[in-house]
Amino acid sequence: MLAGLASVAIVAAGAVVFVGGGAVLCGTREPVLVDVAAAVDVAPAVMEAADRFNETDTAVGGRCVLVQVTEQPPATVLRTLIGERAGVLSERPDGWITDSSAWIRLARQRGASALPAQESVVATSPLVFATRSSLARRFSVGGTEMNWRMVFPSTVRGRLTPTEDEPDVVRVPDPSLAGAGIATVAAARDVVGAGPDADKALTAFVRWAQAGSAPDYRSMLAAVDDHTFWRRPVVIVPEQSVWQHNLRPSGDPVVPLHPREGTITLDYPYVVTAADPGVAEASAAFADWLTGQQAQEIVRRAGFRSGDGRLGPLSPGPLIPAQPPRTRTSVTPQDIDEALRAWSRLAPPTNILALVDTSRHMAKPLGVALDAARIGLRLFPDSTRMGLWEFADKAGGIRDHRQHVAPGPVAEPERRALVEETLGTLRAHAKRDSSLYDAVLSGFRAVSGDYRPEMNNTLLVITAGRDDGRGTSLTRLLDTLRREWDPERPVQIIVIAFGSDVDRAALSQITSATNGSLHEAGKPDEIIDVFLAALARRLCHPTCEA
Repeated sequence: MLAGLASVAIVAAGAVVFVGGGAVLCGTREPVLVDVAAAVDVAPAVMEAADRFNETDTAVGGRCVLVQVTEQPPATVLRTLIGERAGVLSERPDGWITDSSAWIRLARQRGASALPAQESVVATSPLVFATRSSLARRFSVGGTEMNWRMVFPSTVRGRLTPTEDEPDVVRVPDPSLAGAGIATVAAARDVVGAGPDADKALTAFVRWAQAGSAPDYRSMLAAVDDHTFWRRPVVIVPEQSVWQHNLRPSGDPVVPLHPREGTITLDYPYVVTAADPGVAEASAAFADWLTGQQAQEIVRRAGFRSGDGRLGPLSPGPLIPAQPPRTRTSVTPQDIDEALRAWSRLAPPTNILALVDTSRHMAKPLGVALDAARIGLRLFPDSTRMGLWEFADKAGGIRDHRQHVAPGPVAEPERRALVEETLGTLRAHAKRDSSLYDAVLSGFRAVSGDYRPEMNNTLLVITAGRDDGRGTSLTRLLDTLRREWDPERPVQIIVIAFGSDVDRAALSQITSATNGSLHEAGKPDEIIDVFLAALARRLCHPTCEA
């Protein structure tokens, strides 16, 4: 039977190593097959280790243990273990090696069954800021040290654009796919601390990271080699990926630089996921073997550091230091878990309808408001759905509003350009009263009717903050909002008010009814701060305090 097992098998889910036993048979019974899902970067080393393990004729209950290893993204395994139906594996794995213990903690929090309380760390690799050798020398001459604040857009660091001695882009792995991305979010949050300003900075980071995040380390490092796209690129990746990348000869190799505040080390933990007790015992046997000397030499030869972090890669070459870097001890596992939750709240795309007040009250502030809106709406990525109305009494003939841009993806040809063009042509109607309350109610119902569960659904109102009593009363509006607002399908009302005649009391009641927020802005350059503050409400939505 063992002879009939293929030495290498290929499955649709990814590359697999499946190696038969050695000369001595454990018994005549059918072997115990253990299917292990491993993160893409560590999978090749684990495949080699499985080959060696299978040659040891390890047995449980008198049956040989045979291990097969597949490359699987952590998010796919997570969805499988917690019982989701879309984007899952065809079969539940018997062991899981991920690129951060944060995934395992998240699986437990979401109710994954048959996960033991402990896991064993197979390998480690510290996060590094990677760039070309020539750029590293340039940064050094310019006195630029790599630091975690570089993951934020330059506006958060106090300037519109990076200096010539700074990276022009710092790309981050997608936190929804890679442990390095999760750790980067945690480091960013740790750097800015807590409080409203910190939430705005973290929101800016997420917006910035979304525009440049990448699905895997290989493509990120390939972009560093590409001299035609960015001038001074830096990417945040595990040290091992730099080691792997540099196996190919280059006249300007990539070098790993350590952040001055200390880095975060990725662990690659193995957790037994098998539900069957016999298979779980066999999976645990392989997990134990992976922490032994032979397996640890395999992972170190692949550019990783040992599971306990004390031993560096074997034959690291001149660019990888043998000694481990200083770690940022202030980032705890709890911080990493909270960072993952923050990203999950901030990162989803937005379904937004913008209402612009063109009543007589906006005669003076409209220019400032529209300039501000053009700046603020640029913060929304192409994954956004957006629509645009203007409102004033009878602005749409017999209606209180007029639709200029129907809601839809801003990635569609001309939609974003049409929004910006419309904002540049709107004018205040000197003789028309404000229909603020009617417009808010109509807009709220429009967004509710077009609700997208995978998005943050928002009604954005840009207004002078006055209603002239031509239609719906404030009392009726508030009663309706409280009755129709659904915490299971929340639509958030955000009001940005301009001018000196803002009815703060009324607007505060309107936004509070939907766990939204009220912001006042007087200058266009304040709008970025206002938009970020509004978006940061996602960190607590739909249960934000007023």
